[in-house]
Amino acid sequence: MYCRDCLRSRKIRREAEGYLELGMPQHALRALGRLGDPAAFDAEALCLWGESLQESGRYFEALLPLQRAARIVPGNIRVHLALGWCYKRTGRLDLAVAALKKSLHANPGEALLHYNLSCYFSLAGLRRKALEHLHRALAIQPNFHRLIDEEADFDPLRSDPEFQAICEGVKR
Repeated sequence: MYCRDCLRSRKIRREAEGYLELGMPQHALRALGRLGDPAAFDAEALCLWGESLQESGRYFEALLPLQRAARIVPGNIRVHLALGWCYKRTGRLDLAVAALKKSLHANPGEALLHYNLSCYFSLAGLRRKALEHLHRALAIQPNFHRLIDEEADFDPLRSDPEFQAICEGVKR
């Protein structure tokens, strides 16, 4: 019986992930509901639940399952990126930065963490830190330069000569 429950749980999680990939977060939430009581969810199910709420624009609601997942799997990139995303959209840049820094401590070479930290620091008006993390992100993953022009989070830095130099240096 236990193995059947494990297989059923895995199937439901894959189904929820598929719905998320298709941009159907409400379907993902319905699928996850078949797993039972969210209080008994493991980190993976909590992350999926949080991401489904996030994709639904329910950022405050997403925080609880994502915070629980972060306690279970500290440093998990996926969980902390989702937490950062939700904190940013709930007006808590300080907590968004803290979430990403926690994951960065465990994953110092992860370009996406540096890139997102750069965005958050830019929005917070912390120019030096924003430029430092942008430089690191681009050193690790130069193709991130393609994202910069469309990234509104960098608007506070667009006229900064050092920001422009960093961006131009990567494009060459």
